[in-house]
Amino acid sequence: MLAEILAEVGAVHLVLLWLGVMAAAILRSFTGFGFGLAAVPVFSLFMAPTQAVVLSSSLTFTISLLTLKTYWGGYPLKPMLPMLAMAWLGTVLGVLLLGSLSVPQFQLLIGIAVIAACLALSRYHPRKRSPGLAVNGITGLASGVLNGAFAIPGPPVIIYAMATETEPARSRSLLMTFFLFSAFLALLSYAAAGFVTPRSPWMFALAFPAMYVGDKLGYYLFRRFGTGLYRRIALVVLLAIGLAITVKSLL
Repeated sequence: MLAEILAEVGAVHLVLLWLGVMAAAILRSFTGFGFGLAAVPVFSLFMAPTQAVVLSSSLTFTISLLTLKTYWGGYPLKPMLPMLAMAWLGTVLGVLLLGSLSVPQFQLLIGIAVIAACLALSRYHPRKRSPGLAVNGITGLASGVLNGAFAIPGPPVIIYAMATETEPARSRSLLMTFFLFSAFLALLSYAAAGFVTPRSPWMFALAFPAMYVGDKLGYYLFRRFGTGLYRRIALVVLLAIGLAITVKSLL
């Protein structure tokens, strides 16, 4: 099976897969967000939408478990519970949406979502706030829909974190904890929908070494440099990815 998949993917796409996963993993480990935003558009260039989201979620879930000690406990779990409950509902709705999308539609919606996220993030600056239950629920629901449909739960909860937290380490912990549970919910939903196939574990095995290396490098950069300069670079890179995938979907 592995030899068949390697032959089908091809050397060029395999290199693109590794580079995309490594870059996205560095982004995630450094900032606490962005793996799906950066990786899924790359995956969608040579995978079916259902394969792309399963691979992204499985990589996120696995690395989140392996690196749990680097972020767990940095943000209290109790305030996140309403957000996570609504995220589960949103994930189910998103999976239903995913099943109805063609590849060009999938790429176009991903590109638009990434561009919108970059524009929103460029205008939000951290500020300490105490959002209410309604804001938590809406954030969770919106993230869940994006999680189920595109495996990119980030934009709503990233904006939430940036709007409520001033400490990079605390914000990073909030995001990584949320994405751990989001990836788990997504994988359950994808499995129930029949999107997880015998091919899925092999694609995961091909991609995970790059994920692991990228995560280690990103965590080193986070501990050494913080998030100031890299955040600006990350937004530029994500915006370029969003524009490229949007243009490709329209051609």
